[in-house]
Amino acid sequence: MSPDSPSLPTIRRPGRPDPHVIVLFGVTGDLARRKLLPGLFHLAAAGLLPERYRIVGTARSRRFSEAGFKEYAHDAVAEFATVKPTGDAWRGFEDALSFAAADRSDPAPLVSAVQAAEKELGGRPQRLFHLAIPPVAFESTIGMLGASGLAEGARVIIEKPFGTDLASARSLNDSVHRVFDEPRIFRIDHFLGKESIDNILALRFANGLFEPVWNREHIEYVQIDVPETLSIEGRADFYDSTGAFRDMVVTHLFQVLGFVAMEPPTNLSATALREEKQKVFDSLLPLDPGQVVRGQYDGYLAEPGVAPDSQTETYAALRLDIDNWRWSGVPVFIRTGKRLPATQTEVRLVFKQPPRLARPARRP
Repeated sequence: MSPDSPSLPTIRRPGRPDPHVIVLFGVTGDLARRKLLPGLFHLAAAGLLPERYRIVGTARSRRFSEAGFKEYAHDAVAEFATVKPTGDAWRGFEDALSFAAADRSDPAPLVSAVQAAEKELGGRPQRLFHLAIPPVAFESTIGMLGASGLAEGARVIIEKPFGTDLASARSLNDSVHRVFDEPRIFRIDHFLGKESIDNILALRFANGLFEPVWNREHIEYVQIDVPETLSIEGRADFYDSTGAFRDMVVTHLFQVLGFVAMEPPTNLSATALREEKQKVFDSLLPLDPGQVVRGQYDGYLAEPGVAPDSQTETYAALRLDIDNWRWSGVPVFIRTGKRLPATQTEVRLVFKQPPRLARPARRP
């Protein structure tokens, strides 16, 4: 590099967080088993968790001894993590695990478990609550955290879906704000943690080939497909009142669409990204019912806990239209469903054909 060449930015490893007690509500659920426990272990193995931390699992549907919970966590990590539970990394993670029964009418066992974890860590560790529970339980769980004193100074992560419509979302927001200040609330969609989704931003905005043609002049249509081979996996109490549209389309897939369709943000901060995604959502035209297909996989009505006359969709396909300069006239097709032949996440932008293809010269 010559003396006049611009220097490359230095990439600094972020400092490790302060000591934490992390409480996972719904730890026996599908999200915790497939994502949260493996994800936390991956962070621990990479040295990105605090040097001193404790993880307290809690659930209503199932109770563990401490040894039983550690075995459960080991099996979840072994099945779903990219880093296998072996060696010093696993032993350190396993030592940090404990379990407490969750009962919103009697929070004493959870309070005792959190206090014991804090005593082990010493000092004043921070508290973080992750609510990987059915949305119907959000409000009562938040209320319990407030009434028990556990919410004091803590932060809370709330998984999607946040309410079932605008009115219920506002009501839930009011309930949460009665216990937690806004800077301590994190409403998240874990789909945005996928590396392939984050890479959309780099593909678009750091690529001089694609960004100039990423618009209605060159793109015929956009298609976002997220099929899954999984069934509802025993989650009828959540899924039958939610369905594919609320579970996937207006949460995960709209967030992906926001990344695909947004204008360049001023920077990559959470606020700037959120503002540009919101402009996309504000530009969506009302959904045409004639452009929507809903369905159920064969055997859904026989799933334990599903109402015999349930009309809940496990498959949804729809067309969306974005009414702005960049995307006007470009249809967006979204499809997702359970019990399909493959599990994958695919975003496809199909470019227009040139008006006339070159033909071989005619022989004289």
